[in-house]
Amino acid sequence: MKIECVEGIVLNEMNYSESSKILRILTKEHGKIGVLSKGCRSLKSKLRGVSGKLVYGSFYIYYKENGLSTLISVDVKNSFINLRSDLTKISYAAYLCELVDQVSNQTSDGSIYDVFSNALIKMEENFSPRILTNIVELKMLDYLGVKPMLDGCAYCGNTKKIITLSSSAGGFVCQNCYSNEKIVNSDVISFLRMFYYVDIAKISKLSIKDDIMRIIDEFIDEYYERYTGLYLKSKKFLHNLNKITPKN
Repeated sequence: MKIECVEGIVLNEMNYSESSKILRILTKEHGKIGVLSKGCRSLKSKLRGVSGKLVYGSFYIYYKENGLSTLISVDVKNSFINLRSDLTKISYAAYLCELVDQVSNQTSDGSIYDVFSNALIKMEENFSPRILTNIVELKMLDYLGVKPMLDGCAYCGNTKKIITLSSSAGGFVCQNCYSNEKIVNSDVISFLRMFYYVDIAKISKLSIKDDIMRIIDEFIDEYYERYTGLYLKSKKFLHNLNKITPKN
């Protein structure tokens, strides 16, 4: 095995043997890889503080292409102190870890890493975790091969007179194809399309009315349930959290 330095974020961790862990790390260079952190659960281990979920840094590893790599050390790029100290933010971040973990099982597209890392960085910078999560969710649909029609009517392709959206139709619906769907505010149409196309790294302002976000939330949830086959335990927790905390 050769020594490599890879940029990555830990998606999940699993205890292994009496003192070690296996980390699943999404990397910029190799996609998702498994890494053994030997002895990291020992109180004196230098790997103890860098062998957990959401550790973001440069990982020095004995890289094994078709097996379990071994962790040597980590240079942390961002400790996400702000994110980790806020229940709402850390809950959304944990959900994104689970989502990206499952999506990366189905594709090796390297751009997933940029979407994920940039969303966490913006969350750390106090941008709305709720909106950032919706943006990531929409972008992940493309990697899953079930992107909704957001450039025109899902029925006829017409790019004008879009008046609503429908998960069963697969996206936007124009005035000519409208049947009994509830007509939505034009801001819903505009923001949903913006969410899909926006470069997260370039976001400088992010504020949307709660009634608009509620409709977008509902559409994305219905779309995921209908087309992706993914079951994410942390999503249910987010729903419960949103019932008892102010919206972000």
